[in-house]
Amino acid sequence: MAVPSPFSASLTPAERAAYGKEARGRAPRSSHGSFEASRDRPDPVDVIERQSATRLPELVPVRYGRMLESPFRFYRGAAAIMAEDLGRAPSTGLAVQLCGDAHLLNFRLLASPERRLVFDINDFDETHTGPFEWDVKRLAASFAIAGRANGFPAGEQNRAVRACGEAYRRRMREFAGMRTLDIWYAQDDADRLRELMASSMTREARRRTAEATERARTRTHLQAFAKLTHVSAGARRITADPPLITPLRDLLDDPSAEEKGLREVLDGYVRSLSSQHRHLLGRYHLVDVARKVVGVGSVGTRCWIVLLLGRDDDDPLLLQAKEAQESVLAPYAGGERFDNQGRRVVAGQRLIQTTSDILLGWTHAVGLDGRPRDFYVRQLRDWKGIARPETMDPGLLRLFARLCGASLARAHARSGDPVAIAAYLGRGDRFDRALSGFAQDYADRNERDFEALGAAVRSGRVRAESP
Repeated sequence: MAVPSPFSASLTPAERAAYGKEARGRAPRSSHGSFEASRDRPDPVDVIERQSATRLPELVPVRYGRMLESPFRFYRGAAAIMAEDLGRAPSTGLAVQLCGDAHLLNFRLLASPERRLVFDINDFDETHTGPFEWDVKRLAASFAIAGRANGFPAGEQNRAVRACGEAYRRRMREFAGMRTLDIWYAQDDADRLRELMASSMTREARRRTAEATERARTRTHLQAFAKLTHVSAGARRITADPPLITPLRDLLDDPSAEEKGLREVLDGYVRSLSSQHRHLLGRYHLVDVARKVVGVGSVGTRCWIVLLLGRDDDDPLLLQAKEAQESVLAPYAGGERFDNQGRRVVAGQRLIQTTSDILLGWTHAVGLDGRPRDFYVRQLRDWKGIARPETMDPGLLRLFARLCGASLARAHARSGDPVAIAAYLGRGDRFDRALSGFAQDYADRNERDFEALGAAVRSGRVRAESP
């Protein structure tokens, strides 16, 4: 169980550094150098099945189908399995606001409210207070697994993992020497990215980075609007593509109940926004809603896309309302308990990200099955650039690992104590080297868990689909 850090504004930097070094007694840096499953480790399929029990039964096979596409896809959907493994390990007690699912595809280009591209964490479904190393280990293992998927030798995989750990450690030391407000204002915008990459970018890396930036700028809500909607009988509607996209009108028999329920959901969400953003949203009116299948680990949770229009048919707003369940880290970590899991996600995102979606909010609603559920809401798409690790050579994977490691350090420094964490990590590369051992061991374990799910499908224990 994570032990909250005793950080206080009254402590001197020397006292905070001393606490960080003391954490080496609780969890020596060498303790992060391997992973060995405990004898009473639960069956990984059982862990996944427990999650599936709270999800839409008709979509659970889609989740398994996506997880069985590759060991990396399985890893994306197996945050609950890793949470249990990490929760059993020695803890530093150096608490931060964790992303909770810090694999490499959760780091991407995003739009700031000022319409600038920034590099940041994107997914916060599992965000929770906990020891900083849980995020670092999950991120590190994802690079080993991605390297294996690309056929890279173990040495190249380890270099990517160590690059991630080194970037995290070095940037945390930078933050340890910064003023508090400077830490809070720090962000990884385009200028900062060029600075981070300048010393190691090849001409090919520069070209691909420029292309990724331009692609991100085209992934707007207008592009999503054109792709996901159509005009029918003179009215704009979300296009059905079952089971991936199913309009709400196809799920309910009573249109009046549909309208009433939607109004209640939106009213609850609007109350979570600031006054100026409530005013902004008041310029739009509700047009259509559909259920959408998203991600890998999230498949089966309730997720809705909401279409609103402003001035006319050429003035759309697309929102995504996604079910928020208890974080997979909650059983193993301390910290604040929330009465609304959507509020937990929003609070964690605002604490971790330097700039968040202006329409980020939460709500509580009664589902189609009559059960109350929590949701968080954000814009569906807004300048998002997603990495494609399967196209990366070893050098580009190392470069991306450095970007992710540095970005994670910035996220952790906002909520945790960078002085204590930097003191724990030290100036040398002991922690970086340990991470590569853990990442290789956990990549092995992930492959066995992936095979276990495949065996469960072949035996008929669970069913998988690939729509």
